[in-house]
Amino acid sequence: MKQTFEIKGMDCEDCARKISSGVKKLNKVDDIQVNFATGKMVISGDVSAEEIEKRVRDLGYELADKQNEARPLETGKEGNFFGYLWQSTVTRLALIGAVLILPGLIFAEILGYEWWWVDALALLALMAAGLPVVVAAFRNLRINRSIDINFLMTIAATGAIFIGAIVEAGMVMVLFAMGEALEGFTAEKARHSIRSLMAVVPARATRLFSQEGFIQEEEVDIKNLRVGDHILVRPGERIPMDGVVTEGVSSVNQASITGESAMVPKAEGDAVFASTINGESALEICVTHLSEDNTISRVIHLVEEAQGKRARSQRFIDQFARWYTPAVVVLATLVTTIPPIFFNQPFLNPDDGSFGWLYRGLTLLVISCPCALVISTPVSIISAISNAARHGVLFKGGMHLEALAKVKVFAFDKTGTLTKGSPVIVGTRSDSHQEFKPISADCGECCRAIALAHAVERRSQHPLAQAIRHVAEELNADEKFAPASEVEVLPGLGVSGMVEGKKVHIGSHRMLDDGFQHSPEDCDQFKQAEKEGHTQIHVAVDGALVGSFLAVDAPRKTSRAALAALKEAGVKALVMLTGDSPMVAKQIAELVGVTEYRANLMPQDKVNVLAELRQKYGAVAMLGDGINDTPALAAADVGIAIGGAHSSAQALETADVTLMQADLIELPFAWRLSRRTMNVIHFNIAFAIGVKLLFMILAMLGLSTMWMAVVADVGISILVTLNGMRMLRFQ
Repeated sequence: MKQTFEIKGMDCEDCARKISSGVKKLNKVDDIQVNFATGKMVISGDVSAEEIEKRVRDLGYELADKQNEARPLETGKEGNFFGYLWQSTVTRLALIGAVLILPGLIFAEILGYEWWWVDALALLALMAAGLPVVVAAFRNLRINRSIDINFLMTIAATGAIFIGAIVEAGMVMVLFAMGEALEGFTAEKARHSIRSLMAVVPARATRLFSQEGFIQEEEVDIKNLRVGDHILVRPGERIPMDGVVTEGVSSVNQASITGESAMVPKAEGDAVFASTINGESALEICVTHLSEDNTISRVIHLVEEAQGKRARSQRFIDQFARWYTPAVVVLATLVTTIPPIFFNQPFLNPDDGSFGWLYRGLTLLVISCPCALVISTPVSIISAISNAARHGVLFKGGMHLEALAKVKVFAFDKTGTLTKGSPVIVGTRSDSHQEFKPISADCGECCRAIALAHAVERRSQHPLAQAIRHVAEELNADEKFAPASEVEVLPGLGVSGMVEGKKVHIGSHRMLDDGFQHSPEDCDQFKQAEKEGHTQIHVAVDGALVGSFLAVDAPRKTSRAALAALKEAGVKALVMLTGDSPMVAKQIAELVGVTEYRANLMPQDKVNVLAELRQKYGAVAMLGDGINDTPALAAADVGIAIGGAHSSAQALETADVTLMQADLIELPFAWRLSRRTMNVIHFNIAFAIGVKLLFMILAMLGLSTMWMAVVADVGISILVTLNGMRMLRFQ
């Protein structure tokens, strides 16, 4: 049995580790995963929810919701720190302690007065802010058999009272409690960026139903909608469910899914997504997915899952923090004992105002808090992945975000990635015009040939038939002839049918060579067109050629701009991999601007080319959308799938990153975001370690007080958190 809970009160990865370790000790818990980024805990095993809730409470945390219940989005609270402080008993006590310690800060630490009532207020502040800290320390010691930062702060505060520094003991505990609350607040803001994705989905929908021969409307919760239900979406409303348009013509803003805010035309038969915004006209939509299975829900699920897949730098920091704190404890013990025992140095603070070695050791304990280190990486990754999702880029884990930052070369599949994956007719010729020319309504013979082809192909779903349909509609030739009768598919050659009593054949050059009248000059011209990479469609009536069309797999409009942006950003090489002929590959390569291309490749050949590119340039990313691309996507350092109607499920499953929009326009953004995120993480780590080392040296030299060390540690945590959260706004 698998159960999911949401936990309140986690402010860093260390909290997640304590909960995981403590709950795992319960009987019948087979497996547990605690995700600090999302605040969720998933448990496998035959253990009751009551036992789990009790153990979590014993560790000093709370469950926000029972298993498998969706938590409502809490808006407003995350934006106000004092509102956040008032949400729980622990943070309220920290706030009360902060008020009580103010006289001690002003009169004792700043002005130097020693009044009994100031010490009394400081002692009350210590008790208010410190009680939850002490309780959490001993609970963790009892359950997990480990020493955490709460235990170290308890020792430091107790030692300060022992040497008579009551105000400082109170300040240390209050500052620590407030720092923990502030870390929890900023972590909650980062989690809110994930939950806010779901806020764009309406909770209710207008369902249509038939009653006594009339169509009626009723407002229902989206959870009550079933596949096949029909809903009405009025102009300007958000679409509440994934579905297919059954009536109406409008345009839809799909920015919440694809990151592109341009209006996309929608008509009968077109797919629409939950959370997108309807434009100028009402749409009737047939529901195709349940609310928990719609596109935006899957996006959020992928984003939440991605937070649990840690980057290598994050795993390094977690391991570093595990030995860092015990090492500082050992160092503090040595600093406290060796100078007084072996060098006759003062153990307690002497009367001359300097610090004794006990005080210096306690200050080292204070500065040993690892929170700034362990929070520096996950907050940056949470922010970056959430930002990417809003732009239509789905990372399946922090490790893939980190890997993309190291990529030096991008390899692209051609069909469906750099190109649209569907042919477009770009030229036509007739018997009286022997040269291929751009399509024009002025050429009556060309229009007649297109109309004849459309009559034969109009019921076909073949990509070339669709290309003929589009050009026939553009030339208003789609209704010139009635649909052909006696339509017959000619395997390997084309298709035939009867139009107004005449036999019409539509097919390739090979079909013409199979007994159709055309001149040697025509043959030479058609062979030249083949060399240039054009697909040919020939129309013959009663055995005689009357017209020909040229079709190409046109590049996506954004491909050249996206590749140019990657070059400008510093990518070493952009390589196109295709199974097409060298002539076709060369033509598309020149149109889109890749630096090199490889043609006539089978799927396994692409894998071999990736190995060559990795050896030559370094880490390589592969982009594709088809089943034949999956081996290369899996073999690359980063596999990137192109979303859209034609993308294969296998490619989307295999890839590490998915571009929800059916083009490459967000690829430069994703690469820049990954590189900037890793720069921020490296700076945060270096900054946190550097400042801690500085204060350790100051503490051992007797130049730092305990409360100064706490202020420094809290300050580091705030700065690295805010720096990481800048990735939410990266453009």
